Amino acid sequence: MLSETKLNVLKQISGDLTRDEAIWASGYLAGIAGGTSLTAVLPPQQTTAIAQNTIKKITLAYGTETGNSKKLATALAGIVKKKGLQVKLADLSQYKPKDLAKEEFFFIVISTQGEGEPPALAKKFYDHIHENEINLSGLKFGVLALGDTSYPQFCKTGEEVDSRFEILGAQRIIPLKKCDIDYEQEASHWIEHVFETVNKNTDQNAKNISVPKISSGRKKYQGKVSTIINLNDITSEKETYHIEIETEEALAYQPGAALGIIPFNSKSVVEEIITLTGIDPQKQIETSKIKASIEDLLCKHLNISYLLKSAVAQYAKITGHSIPEVRLSLLDLLRIYPVKNADEFEEIIQILTAQAPRLYSISSSLEAHGDTEIHITVARSEFFIDHQKQNGLCSGFLSEFKEGEEVEFYIQDAGHFKLPEADKDIIMIGPGTGIAPFRSFLWERDATGAEGRNWLFFGDRNFVSDFLYQAELQDFIKTGSLTHLDLAFSRDTNEKVYVQHRLEQKSQEIFYWLEGGASVYVCGAKEPMARDVEQTLLNIIQNEGKRSKDDAVLYLEDMELSGRYAKDVY
Repeated sequence: MLSETKLNVLKQISGDLTRDEAIWASGYLAGIAGGTSLTAVLPPQQTTAIAQNTIKKITLAYGTETGNSKKLATALAGIVKKKGLQVKLADLSQYKPKDLAKEEFFFIVISTQGEGEPPALAKKFYDHIHENEINLSGLKFGVLALGDTSYPQFCKTGEEVDSRFEILGAQRIIPLKKCDIDYEQEASHWIEHVFETVNKNTDQNAKNISVPKISSGRKKYQGKVSTIINLNDITSEKETYHIEIETEEALAYQPGAALGIIPFNSKSVVEEIITLTGIDPQKQIETSKIKASIEDLLCKHLNISYLLKSAVAQYAKITGHSIPEVRLSLLDLLRIYPVKNADEFEEIIQILTAQAPRLYSISSSLEAHGDTEIHITVARSEFFIDHQKQNGLCSGFLSEFKEGEEVEFYIQDAGHFKLPEADKDIIMIGPGTGIAPFRSFLWERDATGAEGRNWLFFGDRNFVSDFLYQAELQDFIKTGSLTHLDLAFSRDTNEKVYVQHRLEQKSQEIFYWLEGGASVYVCGAKEPMARDVEQTLLNIIQNEGKRSKDDAVLYLEDMELSGRYAKDVY
């Protein structure tokens, strides 16, 4: 036992020691007690190195469409590097799946697109792990999934990757974390969890390193509609609107980015819903995301126009009605299968999903149009349900705007769909409203004097009534900003001609451009346009390049992985 005097001295000295100094001191005292020479006691820096080396290289991989996953993974890599640990940041578009078996710690940040699909650039990795039996018994992993609860397949890709890794024998050391569009807080917690897990054997003091704030990228802008023009002729069966929005605040975006907007529901529809249910429109209730009046929720925040089958099934369970597996609007449900009273309708409100934002390719350029003006190109969507004509919610919402009306929006980063270097050639394939980002590309390249050549393939129904931005494109041809313009108007000829047919006709020159390093962009309908265009490109590569079918597929895949083949399809 120490005397009280010596014990007080020891407490005074040890009270200010860091963890590493305390370890060194304990070793020093142990050396004295055991008669060991002091040279046998490791100095603090060596002790720290041994603790750090207990953790091998950590891989942080991301699969991204818009750039959010990349930003998050980069933030996490920065934290780990501050600890002095080895970290490899990996883009899943470039990562070799065969290397998985060699990894020890592997963390994935991945988003979900469209109808539950993986990001385009991560699809090769996604397909590989699902189509091959890989032994991952030595792998420790965690998955952070980014998504949007407005869509039915929320974080589906992250869920599937997490599940597949477990099936392949990997050890999940951090539970799957699913984040909504405003992911800042949850993502920060996940980062801290990762940090604590992989660093549990290192300096505890380093755990106090502050976690950087993660921006969700959802900055809201307020603007006024300054111009709205129907680009189609009066004889056309279509309505395509060029909409210009002015802001007081300076905008920031790159060509290829999209404008996001949450549409409001029809006021007359909301009024009828309130009348049918007898609910107090001003009553304040709280959903999982917001507290607001019934009227505000139904007008601005909830999807009431075309409910998911799962929501219809929940409606049936609450009301006791027997309802077939269908998708109906809330108003139609209330008309056919009425609620008993206002209280029951309050239960229905809780099962409604949030109004999903709609994205529209930006068709303007900061360099050409300034930073307080932004343009979009919107086709008014029409479809039929039970032989009744319906309008697309957001396209109808936007097309009915009047000049001077206010609108709130945000900007979605371009992700992989962006211009190459100024001296590189580009081939743009965009029928219908698929022309929108290419108008942005052309204005940008014209304003900046880019040296690369520009080739556009555009198509629609009729030359006279549906040639969108005709005067502008012809001016770009005259000034040389547009090198080639190939047109396909399907209803002007006996046999329908589409953009893929124009590609076939120019196959030799197309392949020459590809071999020269040109980038190819496709924008518009996924089915059948984008599929047919891709098959045509494969045929051109195979025939003009004298390659096998498999080699043509690899050629196009390499272009996609290097950013030279990008699709923005819907």
